[in-house]
Amino acid sequence: MGLMEYLQHRRDCQFKQQERAERIRALPSVYHGPFTPLDREILTRPIGELVSDVQSNNLSRLDILRAYGKAALKAHAKANCLTEVMISSAEESLSSSSSGEEERKNKPLAGIPVSLKDSIVVGGYDTTVGYSAFVGNKNIPALSVDGPMVRLLKDAGAIPYVKTNLPITLLSFESTNDVWGRATNPHNKDYSPGGSTGGESALLAAGGSRIGVGSDVAGSVRVPAHFSGCYSLRCSTGRWPKLGIATSMPGQEGVPAVYSPMARTLDDLAYFTRALVGMEPWRYDYTVHPGLVWKGEVEKEFSGKDKKLKVGVMRTDGVVDPSPACDRAVRMVEDALKRDGHEVVEVKGYPDPYEGLRLASILLNADGCQMFDSFRRTGEWLDSGAKQMKWLANMPGVFRWVYYLWVKYVRGDSVWAGLIRNWRAQTAYENWHLVKAREAYRMKWFEWWEAQDGLDVIITPPNATPAVPHDGMSDAVSSCGYTFLFNLIDYTAGVMPVTHVDKTLDKLPSTFSMKKLNGVAKGAYKHYDAERMHGLPVGVQVVGRRLEEEKVLGAMKRIEDALGENKYKLLSIDELD
Repeated sequence: MGLMEYLQHRRDCQFKQQERAERIRALPSVYHGPFTPLDREILTRPIGELVSDVQSNNLSRLDILRAYGKAALKAHAKANCLTEVMISSAEESLSSSSSGEEERKNKPLAGIPVSLKDSIVVGGYDTTVGYSAFVGNKNIPALSVDGPMVRLLKDAGAIPYVKTNLPITLLSFESTNDVWGRATNPHNKDYSPGGSTGGESALLAAGGSRIGVGSDVAGSVRVPAHFSGCYSLRCSTGRWPKLGIATSMPGQEGVPAVYSPMARTLDDLAYFTRALVGMEPWRYDYTVHPGLVWKGEVEKEFSGKDKKLKVGVMRTDGVVDPSPACDRAVRMVEDALKRDGHEVVEVKGYPDPYEGLRLASILLNADGCQMFDSFRRTGEWLDSGAKQMKWLANMPGVFRWVYYLWVKYVRGDSVWAGLIRNWRAQTAYENWHLVKAREAYRMKWFEWWEAQDGLDVIITPPNATPAVPHDGMSDAVSSCGYTFLFNLIDYTAGVMPVTHVDKTLDKLPSTFSMKKLNGVAKGAYKHYDAERMHGLPVGVQVVGRRLEEEKVLGAMKRIEDALGENKYKLLSIDELD
């Protein structure tokens, strides 16, 4: 049985990769040539302008699709970021949609190609989530038609045209699996583009897409934006639709996953978020809060020049201090805001982030890593970080207890010891207590922020380091506190690129010593090398309270304006041609 299952696994992986290659080869020649002047014009314009031109008949939807289809294929050749290539279906849909044409043109995303994380269900295409056992699941009735997310996007006028790569378990800041292969960072092929929405971030950063949709349970749209150099917004639960997806962990609600927007530019991120909420997503998805319309006046207030913001700086998650590159990015934003007249304060006394990391980690894996592993076939590759989590969860209780005592009392590492002490499947009784503790922790954060005298947003690093090298998650698997914290308390958080690693400015100081670090920090810093990382993107996270998407996007706009000429420079599409 094991051998036969392995052979079927290899056949299914080979089939999907050949299918993808054939779909690319079969596209018309216009998708395989160099960029035309019209392509270049389309690829450098904001989506709001493209929509306006489609609505006024100055630009065809087919021209936009072909420009971005061509760019997506070039980005894929560079970063292996695509899974399902849906361009032919998109062309057929455009050619057969003469009825209702005027109505479609009046939609807020009219003619805009949208890329989707592989886990989003599109009728007629597999939703493998990187598992070979899911190859062919487009024939399952529930997955054979567009899910609510895709129906909503199409009704808004958007054109789904590609799906993007991810890690097999969705629990990694890398994006690798046997079905589709390894996604790479468009800035440096030796590094990860992030995860779990890493193929999406690579595509956006390289210029192969303008807007996309990903998911986030521990930082999975924010860390990829930080690693690859694009923009993302982690929406609070109930603000953005989440039905019509497949997952590696169905039933997991200890730390709910959210689907959220990603974009190549901040203006497009704001436009996309505003447009989709304006489509009344609660009419497609019962998980969306009904009637929670876009508060344009709030976005306008916080993005306008008149209001001076009160911005808190949270420099560390208390587990892994930020690397010089990530600390420098935060200080760049801090200095720019001060120059622009905003009040910038060091936040203090907030609830212990380590308590949040410990709670979130156990809640997310309260099944002892059984669910994500149940879909794997014999011999199927497992992400190195997930492999470590599974190994710890399967450790016999007596050995785990001895390991815990050794780490805490012999190595003197109470941080790592606290994370592994109860790393196992939880009983229902234990899980209820964890949820109770989660709610108490959320209340602590609510009360702390209420006492902060007008604090608008917090800025923090999105991660302790820039992108990890491939398979680096074997060491850095637990270094996720900067983002995971805000999933646990369900706060809105956006990430924007600010700068690039500089091999001179971002060296570790001569006084730095790995011996002084806890186990989580050692895993993160094992791969920090400013020389090798030179040129990788570095971002900043902007955090608001629950359901404050308008405020966070407004604050991100103020930050970008304040940076002025120091604003992040995107990868040029010339690097694809």
